[in-house]
Amino acid sequence: MSLPEKAFPVSWDQFHRDARALSWRLSSQKDEWNAIVCITRGGLVPAAIISRELGIRVIETVCIASYHDYVDQGELKVLKEISPELLKDDGKQVLIIDDLTDTGKTASITRAMIPKAHFATVYAKPKGRPMIDTFVTEVSQDTWIYFPWDMGFSYQKPIADDQTA
Repeated sequence: MSLPEKAFPVSWDQFHRDARALSWRLSSQKDEWNAIVCITRGGLVPAAIISRELGIRVIETVCIASYHDYVDQGELKVLKEISPELLKDDGKQVLIIDDLTDTGKTASITRAMIPKAHFATVYAKPKGRPMIDTFVTEVSQDTWIYFPWDMGFSYQKPIADDQTA
């Protein structure tokens, strides 16, 4: 598989630092939340890091499939909904975590389930930004983020090799 023109590979170290940075941003509000809902699968890793950093012990999942071929976002399908006890008061004391907001479609579905929850992602693209409350790094809409759980070690061409004179 060839990389898109604007590829943004993220290492485990970088992702861990970015998830901790998100924890710092959220830390001033941590008393507001008694649970995390992570969007699987991408939200699992940052939710584990953030739950540790903020001392939140209850972690729930909402399972939404969107990238069926790892290239294009397809039709969204809710595979598992949020447990009823976290839906009380429209999720007022819930923190939603995901790795990325891209188009905002997944965020929109989750936000509709628990509209009063605080939504945080590690990375954000412009189309998805209006759906979330807190993020760490913004990338352009045409950038493809390669997360460490999707990659193995391989050679990367220098950017300059792609530049034409």
